[in-house]
Amino acid sequence: MHIFKIKEEISKYIDDKKTLIKAIGFVPTMGALHEGHLSLVENSKKSNELTVVSIFVNPTQFDNPEDLKKYPSTVNQDLESLEKAGVDAVFLPTTDEIYGGNVVAEKYDFGNLDKVMEGQHRKGHFDGVATIVKLLFDIVKPTNAYFGEKDFQQLQIIKNMVVQKRLIINIVPCAIVRESDGLAMSSRNVRLSEKRRNEAPFIYKTLKEASKLSKTKTVKEVYNFVSECFDKNNLLKLEYFEIRDETNLSEATDFQLDKNYRAFIAVFAENIRLIDNIRLF
Repeated sequence: MHIFKIKEEISKYIDDKKTLIKAIGFVPTMGALHEGHLSLVENSKKSNELTVVSIFVNPTQFDNPEDLKKYPSTVNQDLESLEKAGVDAVFLPTTDEIYGGNVVAEKYDFGNLDKVMEGQHRKGHFDGVATIVKLLFDIVKPTNAYFGEKDFQQLQIIKNMVVQKRLIINIVPCAIVRESDGLAMSSRNVRLSEKRRNEAPFIYKTLKEASKLSKTKTVKEVYNFVSECFDKNNLLKLEYFEIRDETNLSEATDFQLDKNYRAFIAVFAENIRLIDNIRLF
């Protein structure tokens, strides 16, 4: 496995490989890797002759400086995991290498996609996400790029950015990977206290119940059910629960059979914020 810290060097490595191969898979990460990340690598390896992973904690997508400061760093362990997974190359840049001293996000117009849910609660977050993904795409020039559906709104934002920038890159959604108790895998999970970690599967349990109810109940009744569940929970605080159209993230007012809906949730376990989602029906 090759490790690069300079963008010109990894670009040259990839350009040289392009004369011999047809498809390059790319998995951008912020490190602190878990089985969810490795499932993206596995999907890439199935469809591409070369798999590249980046590890970079992007400052422009954090609206909370403390969250950035506390983001876990396990680089040596991450590199061992990626080598075992058969990754061909890892890009491990510094902030200066990526931004050249000008750590500012590009401003995008995503219509309504970035005005709701995560965008509403994390101002500027998606400008930062789109900025770093575009910069990494320009360096790696992948054929296929892999993103987990746990960050479903982010996935839609990236698809939109690719269209706006007229990039010829296939964005591949990958299913959420969960712990054995149902908790969606996240780098934040390691920061949970034992009590909160034991309680956290309640989030997915509630989502599954909401999904069942959506088959027979109204949107309002499903909202009320979830709100009541969290009102009774003293360890987890609901930030939002929303049901939206998968395609454009417009809010659902009633269920229509010709549309695909997804329920989204954000929850605080003390000061640690957890998100999840589930497809309805």
